[in-house]
Amino acid sequence: MNNQQTSPESTSMLISPLVGPSELTLDKPLKLGIMASGSGTHFEALAQAIAEGQLNAQIEVLIHNNPQDKVKLLAQKWQIPAVLHNYKQIEREELDRRIVAVLQHYRVEWVVMAGWVRIVTPILLDAFPNRVINTHPSLLPSFPGFRGVEEALASGVKITGSTVHIATPEVDNGPILIQAAVPVLPNDTRETLHARILVQEYRILPQAIALAAKQRENAIQ
Repeated sequence: MNNQQTSPESTSMLISPLVGPSELTLDKPLKLGIMASGSGTHFEALAQAIAEGQLNAQIEVLIHNNPQDKVKLLAQKWQIPAVLHNYKQIEREELDRRIVAVLQHYRVEWVVMAGWVRIVTPILLDAFPNRVINTHPSLLPSFPGFRGVEEALASGVKITGSTVHIATPEVDNGPILIQAAVPVLPNDTRETLHARILVQEYRILPQAIALAAKQRENAIQ
């Protein structure tokens, strides 16, 4: 028996499906609209992946929903237009109407909810059918909803992870694009487990966007 200890980092790299670079090569840059809340770490990771050539895309606009969101500063850093629609001042359907108007103004092709913490409505989903991508910190269909990390810890599962999927009206549902497994360690807290999940989420999000675009391209041909 091999008694060598395995580090948490090396045990948190199981990604499915495994896709090679040729399968993710896009003929032309995708025009992305990013919806992000809070600190914007997903936005930053995606912008960096694009800059490094991991994804053939361009972020046309960032939409955020709270005046205190730090993500707007990251948009300035990357010289990407940022638009605020304060969710506290607009009812949900009207918020999505305004979001759609911004996305259409910037001629966005794909919408990425990268840490977006509001439930979207069919108004947005119908405007971009099967072209709204969401991230979630669990291996869906397990632990949907806002408390996915806490529920994984409370349940006693030994493996959780991250899912990137096509958004549908049902929360944290829809066709799964890519998942990454992350082990739950004996001394994990919500913070330590979520931090490791995020590392994998940042890795698989660019791949998932490219994979979704290739699948749509193949379906149209």
